[in-house]
Amino acid sequence: MPQERQTPQTPASLMTPAEVEAVACAAHAAQKDKAGRPYTEHLRAVAEGVRARGGGDELVAAAWLHDSVEDGVLSEEWLEAAALSQVTKDVVRAVTKHPGEPPEAYARRILATPGARLVKAADLAHNANPRRLAVLDTPTAERLTRKYAAMRQYLGLTTED
Repeated sequence: MPQERQTPQTPASLMTPAEVEAVACAAHAAQKDKAGRPYTEHLRAVAEGVRARGGGDELVAAAWLHDSVEDGVLSEEWLEAAALSQVTKDVVRAVTKHPGEPPEAYARRILATPGARLVKAADLAHNANPRRLAVLDTPTAERLTRKYAAMRQYLGLTTED
């Protein structure tokens, strides 16, 4: 029996940036961040941060989807079947933290995946924004500040990244 050939996806067959944004916004529509704000605001900020750092459409798509599998709003099966580039899928997988995973191992996976560090840098920049942290209770803000600073260190990010 002949082996079925897989046709590589062409740019025309991939989801457009607007389609990726719409999927991410719909998937996270009911979700709120730690301050009670719509979670889609965080996704938009990360996507804009990736674009501002020089990321192209593949990384912007990954930014929109960066928490989708981790948060359980989209499945790994959805990601595998989605009309997304392999780069986008690899970055989403790299920035998806696994339960119980040590931060050092998480950082190593990010560093080993082209583009993932840029997406995580934009994510950390928005998460650690002093205006966002200021609305949280003091123990939570302090805990998150330490957590984000440690991850920035593991990834070799400076305050300018």
